Amino acid sequence: MPNPSPSPLVDIHSFDLTNPPAGFVEDPFPFYDALLSEAPVLAQRDGSFLISRHADLDRIYRDTGLYSSDKKAIFAPKFGPGSPLFEHHTTSLVFSDPPLHTRVRRIMSSALTPRAIARMEPGLIATVDHLLEGLKGRPSVDLIADFASSIPIQVIGNLLDVPLEERAPLRDWSLAILGALEPALSEEDLNAGHSAVDAFKAYLRDLIARRRAAPGDPETDVLTRLIGDGSSATERLSEIELIQNCIFILNAGHETTTNLIGNGLALLHDHPEQRVRLLAQPDLIKPAVEEVLRFRSPNQLGNRETTAMVEIGGFTIPRGSNLHLMIGAANRDPEVFAQPQVFDIARRPNRHLAFAGGPHVCVGLTLARLEGKIALERFLARFPDYQILPGRQEGGRLRFRGYASLPARLSV
Repeated sequence: MPNPSPSPLVDIHSFDLTNPPAGFVEDPFPFYDALLSEAPVLAQRDGSFLISRHADLDRIYRDTGLYSSDKKAIFAPKFGPGSPLFEHHTTSLVFSDPPLHTRVRRIMSSALTPRAIARMEPGLIATVDHLLEGLKGRPSVDLIADFASSIPIQVIGNLLDVPLEERAPLRDWSLAILGALEPALSEEDLNAGHSAVDAFKAYLRDLIARRRAAPGDPETDVLTRLIGDGSSATERLSEIELIQNCIFILNAGHETTTNLIGNGLALLHDHPEQRVRLLAQPDLIKPAVEEVLRFRSPNQLGNRETTAMVEIGGFTIPRGSNLHLMIGAANRDPEVFAQPQVFDIARRPNRHLAFAGGPHVCVGLTLARLEGKIALERFLARFPDYQILPGRQEGGRLRFRGYASLPARLSV
């Protein structure tokens, strides 16, 4: 098993998330360890704060009165008020407070009940098996492009009943829009994000018009449910709320689930004793998925804005402050996790915060877990001896942690 990374050679008190030190993007975990031990609440030059302890994140997630998810004040200077990215990220579920959050989440939750997800399982297994069949006999594959990234696109495309032949642009749009959430943005990234929102909106207007003309089954078609749900006209989503939350659904379950599957395959390769253990005890697949979520969280950062002056870890934080919730650090907090730098597929309990918490806990967490479980267990059953080849590429992002490429050989 790889040894824990050494402490970073940097004064952690001068750490700046918008201009991180060398090595942070590639391997943030030593920096997280230093934040937890030396600066669990750290003021930033722009007036924001990094919050790293598990207990603090857990409390913040649960208190929607003192900590708001609404990002209008923060995103206006970042994206430009009225811009495509501003409109999207201030209208979608994750960056909204009640009453919008309540209305949208109720509709989505009603479409993602345990019964509804159970109905998705046969189709998910068929999707994964079809992808695995296409990998057979190839001298090398890319576990991201050829496998991990294809699964959530098909699952969420099915959820909204997006025609198969129209799904090709969804991944690139998603990557551009979510990439705009990075702490620091280039002009190129900003423009790509704006263009992706515009293209996505134009596509969805057409798709929604077609669905209004020919509704699907609201039991299985979330788009039909979003269009028609609400006991009165005032409770239904406006056209722009409908469009932006369709974008959110397609985006939110895409990159994070791709990262979950890709990270899981990489971690099991890099910790061969854990792979052997899982192959010998396949019933460990569920805790294994949870440990992947903790150890290399697909989403490393969250945000909240204070609605009043608060005290966290001995710091007095003013009203209107942006808090960067360091999920990747909290999931390695030694106050909560024994030997947090050890990847242990049988870890119990495992109170990770990969899906956030409180009223904003990820609405699709059950589906994401199912996708991760089926993808990993069926891949291992088919290719137990897979080897990741030199040349893996990190995703290069701070907020989302995953691989852009994982070249592999599937059999020895």
